[in-house]
Amino acid sequence: MASSTTIVLFHSAYGLRPAVHAAAERLRAAGHEVHVPDLYEGRTADTVEDGMAVKDEIGREELLRRAVTAVAPLSDRGLVYAGFSLGGSIAQNLALGDEKARGLLLLHGTSDLAEDASVDELPVQLHVADPDPFEPHDWLNAWYLRMGRAGADVEVHRYPGAGHLFTDPDLADYDAEAAETAWRVVLGFLEEIGG
Repeated sequence: MASSTTIVLFHSAYGLRPAVHAAAERLRAAGHEVHVPDLYEGRTADTVEDGMAVKDEIGREELLRRAVTAVAPLSDRGLVYAGFSLGGSIAQNLALGDEKARGLLLLHGTSDLAEDASVDELPVQLHVADPDPFEPHDWLNAWYLRMGRAGADVEVHRYPGAGHLFTDPDLADYDAEAAETAWRVVLGFLEEIGG
């Protein structure tokens, strides 16, 4: 068995809902240590609009501050940063700022990156619906090129016809086949990092 990887998994704009805990349990069952910070401090949303309202009320800088505070005690271990949609954006920001990061796993979301962003062959895997209203093709193509220039080793997995948050069984976006495929690929990615 590959050595255990420590993963920090950030929730989407919906907050820390059951699907995030279920995902963490799936990763733990594969032998990984998984932490799921609650950046909304107990609040959750039933719709994407409500979730975005909570996100906007808290503010991006405060969300990033909470995320940094949550990972600070763990970062010396060499973390794999992971997240769903908004959580992917936060994970990307933290991973690119952490020279000990071992990997970046993005489910349904990316973030812009600074012109001077630089990593040393950081393994990055993105799973995204195709098409995705929040991650349009032009944006993803530019993101892929910028990540490559920054030194990341990027894989992009697209899921035709799936909804944006297709791994969340409690949402209308859910696509069971796409979700199972994604998790199979994710587990392989994490095994390579831990190996």
